[in-house]
Amino acid sequence: MSHIQPYSGRCHTIKELQINEEIRDKEVRLIDAEGEQLGVVSGKDAQQMAIEKNLDLVKIAPTAKPPVCRIMDYGKYKYEQAKREKEAKKNQKVVNVKEIRLSPNIEEHDMQVKANQAIKFLKAGDKVKVTLRFRGRQLANIGLGQKVMDAFKEMLSEAGNVEKASKMEGRQLIMFMTPKA
Repeated sequence: MSHIQPYSGRCHTIKELQINEEIRDKEVRLIDAEGEQLGVVSGKDAQQMAIEKNLDLVKIAPTAKPPVCRIMDYGKYKYEQAKREKEAKKNQKVVNVKEIRLSPNIEEHDMQVKANQAIKFLKAGDKVKVTLRFRGRQLANIGLGQKVMDAFKEMLSEAGNVEKASKMEGRQLIMFMTPKA
């Protein structure tokens, strides 16, 4: 039986920064809520200033000497970060790889049907992986398989470009095609 982790309410993509009492440095370079440099102050003074403004003290550059801390609303900062990441994720184009399988002794009509399917995939913006599998004694006739692959490539020439030319991998000839821009 698998153990399911309860939802912690935290977004795991944002790296956790040290805030308030977690900051135990003697001296920090402080930036206030408006972005003004306040110079190097003691860690306790920086925390006190943050408390007076009802904001959080956040260590934004822990590797600097001395570490850089900023007075800000940490909840609002985390919300903005999550919003930005969500926006970036939305703008990413997901490319699917669809596979078409052929055999060395495929009939003309069957190959035409598979080519039409591959053209549909390419027009939808997906990559197509064309696999030609050799079984048993067919492995002795790799040249025949190469001819089938070339004919298939010719059928798809208007819809896509060859990204990776046909190559033997084990008992298979594999070729990748991408949609034309």
